[in-house]
Amino acid sequence: MSLRSANIERIDGGFFDVLVVGAGINGAVSAASLAGRGASVALVDRGDFGAFTSQESSNLVWGGFKYLENYELPLVYGLCKSRNRLMKAYPGNIKEIGFLASLTYDAPYKPWFAGLGATAYWGIGMFGTKRPRVFDAKEVKAEEPAIDTTNVRGAIQYQDAFLVDNDSRFVFSFVRSALEAGAAVANYVEVVSAERIGDRWVAHLRDTDTGAEITTSARVLVNAGGPFADDLNEQFGAHTEHRIVYSKGIHLVVPRLTTTRHDRVLAFFDDTQRLFYVIPMGRRSVIGTTDTRVDTPYTEVTAEDRQFLLDQINARLDLDAPLTVDDVIAERCGVRPLVVTRGHGDQTDVDWTSLSRKHEIERDDDRAVVSVLGGKLTDCLNVGEEVADEVQALGIPLEKDLHSWYGEPAAQTRAEFYRQARLMRLDSLRSKPDTEPLSDRLWRRYGRRAFDLLEAIRADPAMGEDVMGSADYLRAELYTAAEAEMVVTLDDFMRRRSKIDLVVPDADIDDSEGLREVATILFGDDAERRLADYRAAKRPRQGAQ
Repeated sequence: MSLRSANIERIDGGFFDVLVVGAGINGAVSAASLAGRGASVALVDRGDFGAFTSQESSNLVWGGFKYLENYELPLVYGLCKSRNRLMKAYPGNIKEIGFLASLTYDAPYKPWFAGLGATAYWGIGMFGTKRPRVFDAKEVKAEEPAIDTTNVRGAIQYQDAFLVDNDSRFVFSFVRSALEAGAAVANYVEVVSAERIGDRWVAHLRDTDTGAEITTSARVLVNAGGPFADDLNEQFGAHTEHRIVYSKGIHLVVPRLTTTRHDRVLAFFDDTQRLFYVIPMGRRSVIGTTDTRVDTPYTEVTAEDRQFLLDQINARLDLDAPLTVDDVIAERCGVRPLVVTRGHGDQTDVDWTSLSRKHEIERDDDRAVVSVLGGKLTDCLNVGEEVADEVQALGIPLEKDLHSWYGEPAAQTRAEFYRQARLMRLDSLRSKPDTEPLSDRLWRRYGRRAFDLLEAIRADPAMGEDVMGSADYLRAELYTAAEAEMVVTLDDFMRRRSKIDLVVPDADIDDSEGLREVATILFGDDAERRLADYRAAKRPRQGAQ
C-alpha cells in the first residue's frame, strides 16, 4: 500500500481533533504546529500540496521593505522577526541575499533618502542581516555591469533572504513534519460537504484521483483555503470580519541575466513606479512580479503581461540582445490573497496597490472554525503558532510548544551527513559548471532522509546518476519521491517536489530519454497514462507562449 493510500485509509472513518482544509503554506504549517503539540490532525487539499498560490511565489523571504512607504512599522517588524527566525531554523534552505535597487533620475526616491530607509529597515529587523550600502552610478556599473546606468542616479543595497529551492518543496517540508508527528495527510482529496453535528464536524470527502468517497469527523475545522477561504467559510456557515481580494502577479524564468555575481536580487522601479526584481534561481533568472487587480483566483499570463515585463527589463539592463518571448523558459502566475474588512467597497488604485500581505486569523466559536486569511510565506511560523492558540481556545488541549515542528535537523546530524558524504566523495559524482555541490543539495532537500540516499548510492552507483541530463536530479531521489512524497501526477514531481519544469525548457524535457524513466520509477505500470496526462496538460501552456 502506498503512503498516500495508507493515509486516506486513516482519514476514512477517523475522528480527529482538527481537520485542516487546504495544504498551501498556511495549511501545512497549521497541521505541523498542531500535530507537533499533540493534537490528532487530518490535512487534506483538493489539489497537490502547495499547488496553487504557494507555488507561484517570488521565492523570497523578506520583511516587507516596501511597506515602510505606508508606515506599517509593526507589520515590517513582525515580518523581519519571522525572516530572522526562518534563516536561523533553515540555514540550508533559506539564505541571506542582497537586494541591489537601482534608482533612476525619475525614481520616487533619491539614493540618500532610500539609504536612510534601508538603514531604518536594518534596525527594525534587529540588525539580523548585513548592513545596507549606498552606491553612486559608477559603483553600480562596477557592481553589476549588466545594469544600464545611463539614467541611473545611484543605488542602495539592503539585505533580506530567499529560498534556495522552490517554494512548494518548502511547503512540503511542513507536510512531512506533520506526517512524522502523527498527522494523516492526503493530497487530491476535496471536501464535498461538511455539517456540524453535536460536538463535531462530519465531512464528506472525495479522492479526486480515484473518485472514491470517504467520510471523516473532527472537533474543529481549520480553513486554510488561501484564495478560496471565503468560499469554504460560506460552505461551513462560518463568519469572519475580513474577506479576501485578489492581486495577480506573474514571473518569467529566463536564462541567467547577471554577468558577475549571481547571489543577489536586482531591483528596479517599473514605468508605473512599482518595484520589480531579477531573482536568482540556480542557472536561471526570474523576472517579476506584476500587481494587477483581478476578481478571480484563476489566472493566466497574458501576452500583455509577458511583454510588459520583457519591455521593463530590456529598458533597464545592458544586454547583448533584448529578451524576447523565445527566451522565456517558464512562467509563474498566481494571485495574492489580500485581506480587507467586510463592507470595504472597491478600492481606488492608491488603496489597492498599498494593500499589504498581512494575515488575519479569526475564530468562529459557534461553528468551531478557525480561518486563516491572507499572509505570505515569510510569516508562516507565526501563522502556525497563532492557529494553535485559536484551536486551543476552542477546547482542544495542546502540549507545550517546544518548536520541534519546524526547522532543519541539529548541527551534529548535519555534520555527520557531510562527513559521510566526504568519505564517499559524493560531490565528485558531478562535474557540471555553475552548480552547487551535490552534498549541499541533498541535505537541503531531504535532511535526515539524505542518509538513505547515501546508502542507496553506496549500494548501487547508478543511483547517483542524473536521470534527465540538465535537470540535476538523481535516480535515487526519484525512488525517494515515489516512496515518501505522495506524487500522484507527473506535474507534482516536475513542478513541485522538484523545479525541473521551471528551469529546463519544455523542448529539452520532451526530448529527454529520462522523462519516461522518471514516469516509470514514480508510477510503475501506470507510467504511460501519467505521462500522457502530463504532456496533454502542457500543450495549452506551450501554445500560450
